[in-house]
Amino acid sequence: MVGRCKATRVPSSSCDLRPLAAIVTACAIAAGCGPGSTIANPKGASSAPSPQISAVVAISHDVFTNASSQHATEVEPAAVAAGSTIVAAFQSGRFFQAGSSDIAFATSHDGGMSWQNGVLPGTTNIVTPGAPFDSISDPSVAYDAAHAVWLIAGLPVVFSGAPAPAVVVSRSSDGFTWNNPVSIAPGQLSTDKDWIACDDSPGSPFYGRCYVEWDNLANNGLIEMSTSVDGGLTWGSPLATANDATGIGGQPVVQPNGTVVVPIDDSFESDVLSFVSTNGGATWSAAVTVSPISDHFEAGNLRSAPLPSAATDAAGTVYLVWQDCRFRNGCAENDIVLSTSSNGLAWSAPARVPIDAQNSSVDHFLPGIRVAPLTAGASANVGLTYYFYPSSACGVSTCQLEAGFISSQNGGATWSNPAFLAGPMRLSWLPQTAGGLMVGDYTATVFASGQPVAIVAVAHAPSGGFNEAMYASKFGAISLLGGHRSAFGERPVPGAHSDHPLRIPPPPESLRVLADPLGGD
Repeated sequence: MVGRCKATRVPSSSCDLRPLAAIVTACAIAAGCGPGSTIANPKGASSAPSPQISAVVAISHDVFTNASSQHATEVEPAAVAAGSTIVAAFQSGRFFQAGSSDIAFATSHDGGMSWQNGVLPGTTNIVTPGAPFDSISDPSVAYDAAHAVWLIAGLPVVFSGAPAPAVVVSRSSDGFTWNNPVSIAPGQLSTDKDWIACDDSPGSPFYGRCYVEWDNLANNGLIEMSTSVDGGLTWGSPLATANDATGIGGQPVVQPNGTVVVPIDDSFESDVLSFVSTNGGATWSAAVTVSPISDHFEAGNLRSAPLPSAATDAAGTVYLVWQDCRFRNGCAENDIVLSTSSNGLAWSAPARVPIDAQNSSVDHFLPGIRVAPLTAGASANVGLTYYFYPSSACGVSTCQLEAGFISSQNGGATWSNPAFLAGPMRLSWLPQTAGGLMVGDYTATVFASGQPVAIVAVAHAPSGGFNEAMYASKFGAISLLGGHRSAFGERPVPGAHSDHPLRIPPPPESLRVLADPLGGD
């Protein structure tokens, strides 16, 4: 059985998916800094200008109406681009307890000028009656160039307590028509935070292999990996790291030489770890510590955590970002920090991405990083999408959630001015989850035909239910810019540490226990 996307096309010049009478307009891209420029607004408001024109366009909205989910909600985008084709995936119809009615997708074959969207078949019993799963969560996307196939991985959720696969993977040859999902590691009881990546370097000895990571919460968060050599049709048995490391939120990336690097948080989100495979996934190294994490707990009960986002450049340097407060007095706000590695085992000291001044009150979180293909080293073109509060001193009724983008043309040595994408959003417009109010646990950035595209969930004032959909930056609305914003010479605040106790590992998205999908613990 296969599913086809809806014929709806979404031109980037308009938004016709849903009446958005209360839409909050966004602004044009901020220009790059000139020589000698400094960071504007060092205290208080974000340096992004006030909204003037819309920088984003809706690419999908929640089409479901089942009473067990919150509608209309779409959250947590992941995306991959190959040439001018972009495939994004996200949760649609968010449950309070875990997952969503289905994984939705939006695909563009023209670099983001227009989009088609739909939902995956054969996943939940909401979209396909008789399907084995009650909900599905944590989408991630990969392209396997050797087999010319797009892959979307997700976590199946069963509320009855029955065992289920660790991960399911849907396949498509065009990004529009998807097959029923393939199961990885059937018979699991509790898994979380999957991510998928493929080796797309023709010079690699493992060209065409794809890798999926997840953590096994039924086994204390054990990190597990599975490998496919046939375009995702079949998958190998789960393998752990050499030291049986535990963790959450891994993001495998593949270097041009075929080495797979997997940055991941430990189970308590107190350290960023990394491990590698140099033999095509036959074995995995012991996990090493990239850096301790010092993070600020976001105000307003927003679901947010210092999960890593990773990307590689054309030479194999791995770029790794997460939210961190080590450069802020009292850990009162988060910056996005960047660490790099040539081999996945030795990492640079984290440096602050200078979106705002070090003494500003702006809080930055939920980053998504990508490096433009064919760029590397001192000429690597880096794009970074993120959410932020203009002031971290806020509450549920006063926080203003906004989305932004920043870029570098020299491998992160210096950065452009930030671009404002969308907002402000009231937190009351977001769906409730067991982990807090949700736009997602990450954002997405891709490069299509050399141009950056940012993908974020955007909420508007509800009109019966919710009004949260998936948006992408309009074609040409953001550009890859250089600039002179630099954090050179900055040092962490002595004694900086998280402003909260160790995080308790969250309830798994793939909850295989009797649970109330509308609420409960």
